[in-house]
Amino acid sequence: MHEWIIAMLVISALLIIRDMAKTIFHELKKSAATIVYDQHPQKEQMERYASSFEKLADSFYGMPYRKDYLSNEEMDELISEMQRGFCEKCHMKYVCWKQQYFQTHKKMYNLFRAMELNDEERIRKSRAELVGVCINLGKFVQESQTVMLRERQNLIWTNKLIENRMAVAEQLGEMAQIIKLMSSDMYELEEVTPDFKELIQKYLKKKRIFLKSIWMIEQPDKKREYFMQMRTRGGQYIPVGEAASQLSKVCGCPMIENKQGKTLIGKEFVTYRFLEDVNFKMLYGVAKITKDKETISGDNYVCSLEEKGQFFMCLSDGMGSGLEACRESENVVELLEQFIDAGFTGETAAKMVNSALILQGSNGKFSTVDICAVDLYSGICRFLKAGAATTFIKRNEWVEAISSTSLAIGLVQQIDFESTTKKLYDGDFLIMVTDGVLDALPIERAEETMKEIILQTHSSVPKELGRGILERVLGYSEYRAMDDMTVLVAGIWKK
Repeated sequence: MHEWIIAMLVISALLIIRDMAKTIFHELKKSAATIVYDQHPQKEQMERYASSFEKLADSFYGMPYRKDYLSNEEMDELISEMQRGFCEKCHMKYVCWKQQYFQTHKKMYNLFRAMELNDEERIRKSRAELVGVCINLGKFVQESQTVMLRERQNLIWTNKLIENRMAVAEQLGEMAQIIKLMSSDMYELEEVTPDFKELIQKYLKKKRIFLKSIWMIEQPDKKREYFMQMRTRGGQYIPVGEAASQLSKVCGCPMIENKQGKTLIGKEFVTYRFLEDVNFKMLYGVAKITKDKETISGDNYVCSLEEKGQFFMCLSDGMGSGLEACRESENVVELLEQFIDAGFTGETAAKMVNSALILQGSNGKFSTVDICAVDLYSGICRFLKAGAATTFIKRNEWVEAISSTSLAIGLVQQIDFESTTKKLYDGDFLIMVTDGVLDALPIERAEETMKEIILQTHSSVPKELGRGILERVLGYSEYRAMDDMTVLVAGIWKK
């Protein structure tokens, strides 16, 4: 129990550090003019922090792994415990533990192993070996069962603590990677060339915007981000989009302002952030129905546009239906959204949520996770599934199914996420469903029937497409929902 509390405190500390680092990242960018970024001492310090987290994670990984059976040394200790306790009171102890020590030890060992495996046949054979040897056989076997039951319970708790350690180790390792990434981003900000600065100053001056400083970061995928310290002339307020328009002319590619920042340029110097505009846009809609005679659905979803051009969709199906199932899946999607917003990748976020659920101890409860992450620059979509139902891609008169056989999250520590990558094109639709939808279709050909339904449902509006699909599926179950049913649809179009 104490180790579980420590593990939870470590996770809480990591999340606090994450938020602090994010704040520091933001403030350092704002004060970029006063910092020389090449060989910055703080970058080395951040890398040392990351290294410390990695070493701490390795120390957790170096601890004993879970085990399903007692070791021979532990078995010897149980036998010794019986010898010192139960057998010590018996007047035949000299015969058993002096004259026939090895024979007695072997018979007790066989009995304990049979009890550990809960193998009734082996227990009977081991017990028969002791007939005529132990004069208190009935009580002896009963005491042995009590001892073995205690040890099996201890083994369960030990394995749970080991799982908690592994969960913490995974969190520490992921945090180390995030710190490394942040240290790289934080100190690779550089000033643009004098010619570039002079040209953008000229364009902005015509719009009565005064540019003091401008910096740039080039991401690994060659996408550029600019940070411009600006104010207006004459005390007026000008939309930030006007500066983005002028920057686009100089860069030769469409640039947009950071949607989470200020929308107006005023009389005080403020640093504004600009990103390369994406090539695609996405719209989504959802159609859902609650299980018959239930008032609350166990399905939850989230769709969000991340600042680096990623459109993130997650659909989670809680175990069963009703309020408890709703809470389980809602907890999953909220945690995922928070981790994604903080800059974690979909797979990393899902692993951390799984670790959190393991640490919480879900008492056999679990939720499926179905993630679609679309890069709006390239149209590449990554599917990440854990226990989730099939996802479908509709393109004109063609439908493709993306299936999974992995377990839901919260069940095992080392969750096996199934990942697939597909290229999406203008006019494609992503159709995500929960198990209740496919379960309503004929078992022997549920996916094929779903493909036919999708092809027969015609609409260019995601919400209407989802509603049409759900109505056709309900027709197969006499318009009664035997489980919570959700259809989440998103369409992608060129800008």
